[in-house]
Amino acid sequence: MNHTRGAMPERCILALNCGSSSIKFALFDADAHPLPRSPGFSGKVQGIGQAHPTLEVAGQAPQAISLDAEHPTTAALQIILARIGERLRGARPMGVVHRVVHGARHYFAPTRITQEVIDELRRLIPLAPLHQPFPLKAMSLILGQHPQTPQVACFDTAFHRTVPEVEQMFALPWSAWESGVRRYGFHGLSYEYMAHTLPERHGSAARGRTIVAHLGSGASLCAMNKLQSVATTMGFSALDGLMMGTRCGLLDPGAVIHLMQEHGLTPEAMARVLYHDSGLLGVSGVSPDPRELLPLEATNPRVHAALALYVHRIVREIGALTAVLGGLDMLIFTAGVGEHHDALRARICEQLAWLGVRLDPEANARHAATISTLASRVLVGVEKTNEEWMAATQALALLAPAA
Repeated sequence: MNHTRGAMPERCILALNCGSSSIKFALFDADAHPLPRSPGFSGKVQGIGQAHPTLEVAGQAPQAISLDAEHPTTAALQIILARIGERLRGARPMGVVHRVVHGARHYFAPTRITQEVIDELRRLIPLAPLHQPFPLKAMSLILGQHPQTPQVACFDTAFHRTVPEVEQMFALPWSAWESGVRRYGFHGLSYEYMAHTLPERHGSAARGRTIVAHLGSGASLCAMNKLQSVATTMGFSALDGLMMGTRCGLLDPGAVIHLMQEHGLTPEAMARVLYHDSGLLGVSGVSPDPRELLPLEATNPRVHAALALYVHRIVREIGALTAVLGGLDMLIFTAGVGEHHDALRARICEQLAWLGVRLDPEANARHAATISTLASRVLVGVEKTNEEWMAATQALALLAPAA
């Protein structure tokens, strides 16, 4: 539904996706059936905690904003809520839904937010320190200012509840398993959206052996069979698996012990290295963003090494997940890098020729929905993710099940 400026329906779901440096917001028409894939009003605040934050509303030019230096996330949320209030002409959304990265063993379904739930989720911050604190700030702010507005948490770990136990386990003492140390998996809202949209585009073929590559600043792969998660590259934390923008990915734990002992690093300092100083940024020494690295790789050996390692890790893990699936029928790229970087997709697919992958260069260059040739044994596609819509759909089902 295409709403004119200032006009929104009486019932709306507000989806908030809060990160450390940005907050995305999307307002969906809850009176429309089915829920529109495109929000009636959306945008994001970028550069939180940085020198020049901006407010970007869809269809409008970015606007420079000023944020309280001591509480920039709270200030950004206040600006977003004020703009939402203007859009709804003083009315409040029927509900607010938050993307929460980690639900641990306790949260698999969309959950109504109470102070008790916020307190429990706060205890999970050490499992996802880059992500977990920020939706909790938003929940607390809205609970304090608008206690009558229902709030819902949707969890990135929930989609992977179908992963077999053998895939969840680590070879640690049994007490670790009993205490909750296991492979949880992340990016679940993105993968759940793929489980919805891929059959719409590709029919029954999407129910086969599929790997979805969610490649953004954070990155992971999900092996799906019959549209359910059977394995994923991220594990106990969002550090595991693929090389990312600033995160290391799969790493020998002995290397962590060695670095801590040799350099006298505290757990906090080691966490800084693994979460913030590694990945593409750490290896290249230049940037975590492939857009900035690709033009430099011909003249900068470290940049070349970083991009080569990035592609290698993805190819290696696709091979491992293909073994788990017993073959591969479909490979889908999504998220910022996956959707927009045809050069990296081409490099990945070139190294998967042994699987029968054959890329159509022209289709890949224009980011087509299908980028493989008819001769390819594996259908390769590009699909835009939509985590906010997925969260809003789950929240609406909880808040208004008869709608």
